[in-house]
Amino acid sequence: MRVLLADNQTKVRSALRLLLEQQPGLSVVGETAEADDLLAQVEATQPDLVLLDWELPDLGGAATLARLRTAQPGLLVIALSGRPEARQAALDAGADAFVSKGDPPERLLAAVDDCCCQRHWCAKGGTGASQAVSQRSA
Repeated sequence: MRVLLADNQTKVRSALRLLLEQQPGLSVVGETAEADDLLAQVEATQPDLVLLDWELPDLGGAATLARLRTAQPGLLVIALSGRPEARQAALDAGADAFVSKGDPPERLLAAVDDCCCQRHWCAKGGTGASQAVSQRSA
């Protein structure tokens, strides 16, 4: 699964990349810190999934998500936020999942696997990302 990271915080993008690139079946194909650049990145990299900072500057989460849906209707989007109370707004706006930035990494990987199962990857067993982390933690 090809993943694009959209977060204005360099440290968050680096941590996400480090986590995801250790998982079988996941490949980070690009990063962006700005909503204005996100659509160009989506067009250039053709990701299967975008991890979207719900507070990404410029447009705001709902407007950014709407533009993503128009540009690439089948794109999976997991909204991320340091504000857990943003969950309902993100899901109401059409995000496929929501993960708080304060959640443990296993929660993000489980959300990625759940999104995979919404699409054709589930028949192949998802990405196996959450199982790989669980096995290492045991």
